[in-house]
Amino acid sequence: MTAENKQFYRKVAVLVLPIAAQNLINTGISSIDVIMLGKVGEKVLSGASLGAQIQFIMSLILFGLTSGASVLMAQYWGKRDYYSIETVFGIAAKLAVIVSLFFTIITFCIPEHLMMLFTSDKEVIAQGTEYLRIVCFSYLVNALTMVYLNSMRNLEKVVIATVVYLISMVTNILVNAVLIFGMFGMPEMGIAGAAIGTVVARMIEFLIVIIYDRKFNDVFQFHWEYLSRKNKLLWKDFARYSAPVVANELMWGLGMSAMAAILGHMGSQVTAANSVAQVARNLATVVAFGVASAAAIIIGNTIGEGKIEQARRYGRKFIGLAVVTGILGGIVILCIRPVLLTTMTLTADAQKYLSFMLLLMALYVVAQALNTTLVVGIFRGGGDTKFGFFLDASIMWGISILGGALAAFVFHASVYVVILFVLCDEEIKVPIALLRYKTHRWLQNVTRD
Repeated sequence: MTAENKQFYRKVAVLVLPIAAQNLINTGISSIDVIMLGKVGEKVLSGASLGAQIQFIMSLILFGLTSGASVLMAQYWGKRDYYSIETVFGIAAKLAVIVSLFFTIITFCIPEHLMMLFTSDKEVIAQGTEYLRIVCFSYLVNALTMVYLNSMRNLEKVVIATVVYLISMVTNILVNAVLIFGMFGMPEMGIAGAAIGTVVARMIEFLIVIIYDRKFNDVFQFHWEYLSRKNKLLWKDFARYSAPVVANELMWGLGMSAMAAILGHMGSQVTAANSVAQVARNLATVVAFGVASAAAIIIGNTIGEGKIEQARRYGRKFIGLAVVTGILGGIVILCIRPVLLTTMTLTADAQKYLSFMLLLMALYVVAQALNTTLVVGIFRGGGDTKFGFFLDASIMWGISILGGALAAFVFHASVYVVILFVLCDEEIKVPIALLRYKTHRWLQNVTRD
């Protein structure tokens, strides 16, 4: 193995392992409600799952903002331009506060109307409304924590996020168990207990971030002055590279919610099965998403250092890693499939739907691993933020969602046909994304002197 390869894989391991651990922990956090509420009942599980779609959409907007910021921060970190890093962070943090406050207000004021977007089942709407009116109070601190930890990744500070999310997961498990099931003399609160557990866990995350920033961060420390800095060029660059990413994440996030809505309107059995299948998908892609995050950071840093040809070589290596991790993810789903089918409290029809979804997911995650590494990792790290928007607008919405909606509501096709449409987009995207990679148009230095 050459010296460059050794250096590359060492960098990848240092980033991927903690990021994969974070993804696994985050999957655990998002799965806690599903697993515990699945023991309470199908309607409660469906209400929490569909209610969580609101935070999911907000998180995608925030992820778009931080990913757009990461395009700049990763390359400026390669140049060691601290002023620009601080200014870009301030822009992202300010916008994150605005977005999270907007979602908090509308979620608290009109939760019933939001739930009606996803289902017509009155009991599911009632459960989801109760969940949303409590969980919305976690949105602001969650946004600030997310911006800070994602920014630290670009500065190669990745372990702190692992610590934060691990403590958050333990907190969430304990509070959920006590409040959902009424342990240790506490009232049995069901879905409200799950919502309170999420709020408490997010508050703990934010507190740890504050302590870390003030006491232990030797590279970057937040100051209020960052929020008020005025730099027209960096604002212009932020808008240029963040707007397509935010649009892409919204397009993808709304697409995932649209898929959930299509399946949700087909009955609570399909919704419950989809909730469990998404947990399996999240579990199977933790390492693949870690590879994608590492690709964005390493390629961005390398281009910022002015090493364009080396970044090109790194891109090829990341594609190989994506294929390997995708295949491993598919194997994971096939291995946990019998466990999920026997442990979840689901009706006979819901179990049949879940069995079918998991088989499709085994192939889906292989394609998703490759697409995510290309679009979210290699392309964004190289400054190409527009292609992903085009890909999701054309394939996800033009084929998967449109086809699924027509099959469900116009042609009244079977549930299995609708599921096939909903889960076909990632496979179709692969050859298009690979063609884009081969053009090398994604290699752009976006920094300023």
